[in-house]
Amino acid sequence: MTEQIYEIRHIEGRNRFEILVDGREAGYASYVPREGNVLDFNHTVIDQAFRGRGLSLPLIRAALDHAREQGATITPSCSAVAHFISKNDDYRDLCENRTP
Repeated sequence: MTEQIYEIRHIEGRNRFEILVDGREAGYASYVPREGNVLDFNHTVIDQAFRGRGLSLPLIRAALDHAREQGATITPSCSAVAHFISKNDDYRDLCENRTP
């Protein structure tokens, strides 16, 4: 299997993280900033042409790592983000209520 080359970027003005494959947007994770330095991750989408490649995992990980670096807590309104956290205990401390 060939290693995937992708880029993840934070588009702060659009409140989202994008994952690009070969320069093409393959998906995004969006958030809504809330009072008290809380980021509500409310939507994760991987374009149909890129599904099945596991791209949501590095996308969500990068978004949550960014939240941690900023000292923010998160609300995992998006089921994909909540599922990721339920499988990765080292991110549970970021949750506003600590149980996604």
